Amino acid sequence: MESGNLQPHPRTHPIPVFPAPSAFPLASHTVMGNPSFAKKNLPMPPGDQPAAKSGTSPSSFKKLKIGASKSRKREIPEGIWTKCPECSVMLYDKELDENLKVCLHCGHHFQIGSRERIHSLVDTCSFEEMDASLVSTDVLGFVGVSSYTSKLDEYQKSTGLNDAVITGIGKIGPHRVALGVMDFTFLGGSMGSVVGEKLTRLIETATDRHLPIIIIAASGGARMYEGMCSLMQMAKTCGALAYHARSRLPYLSVLTNPTTAGVMASFATVGDLIIAEPGAMIGFAGPRVIKDTTQSELPPGFQTAEFLLEHGLIDAVVPRKEMKERLTSYLDYLTAARRQVGAQ
Repeated sequence: MESGNLQPHPRTHPIPVFPAPSAFPLASHTVMGNPSFAKKNLPMPPGDQPAAKSGTSPSSFKKLKIGASKSRKREIPEGIWTKCPECSVMLYDKELDENLKVCLHCGHHFQIGSRERIHSLVDTCSFEEMDASLVSTDVLGFVGVSSYTSKLDEYQKSTGLNDAVITGIGKIGPHRVALGVMDFTFLGGSMGSVVGEKLTRLIETATDRHLPIIIIAASGGARMYEGMCSLMQMAKTCGALAYHARSRLPYLSVLTNPTTAGVMASFATVGDLIIAEPGAMIGFAGPRVIKDTTQSELPPGFQTAEFLLEHGLIDAVVPRKEMKERLTSYLDYLTAARRQVGAQ
């Protein structure tokens, strides 16, 4: 081949054109001292993060804390909603009050105050309260974590009651009755001297006026602050009821949640008819005490109204919304003979 015919060999690949160094993101250091070739700042796995150099501020390595932002949970104002302990449904308090404190979903019976219960049973403006001024005194000079007098003052202010029972004469349907209603919110509905005295006076008045008696019990038992004086009320109330029974006058006992101890062992279980609200806890001692004493397993539903109805201790389980109607029908039956004699 002649030298004059030599041609330059054509390139099959274009010459690469590199962008300017500023087009690459620069790292904090250069490669091999050449600022044109900078390492790309790629993210590193968590385990490969370089350790902080001495003298570096630890604040520059702080991690974002999960949940550090303000909570968005809404606060529910008190006195508007109530959670049912049985079905866990949130109940609007206004609707709950209109339903006599009975859950609209599962029928759970909440505790109810004595004045609310009286209002739900007696005819409007027919109730005449008796012995409203009676108050307890500290006969024993009881001293514990707090004195008995301070306890009484505290509960009188918080409940607006002088003691744990309200008694009086009212009208249920066509019947005038002597009505006593206990209130568990006052010292657990415990029976002290005033409770026993007010109930005894109510029973004696009913005997004198030939009236039937209805006592609605809700109590944790005798009042420990009064010692033996509170236990004496068990015999006193039962003695008065015995004289009432001799006059062949009816006595209806209504047991609500809870009815226990000294009240359960006295006037609450000597009625001509013993009625209970659904799910009410009824018994003398607590389940744990009975289990430890008998050393045996207790059956399911022990000490509930339904269990006691099945075993014959009570006569009927009546829902709160049906209570007035059922009491009226019971009184119709129990006073029929007396009304026939009076009509002749």
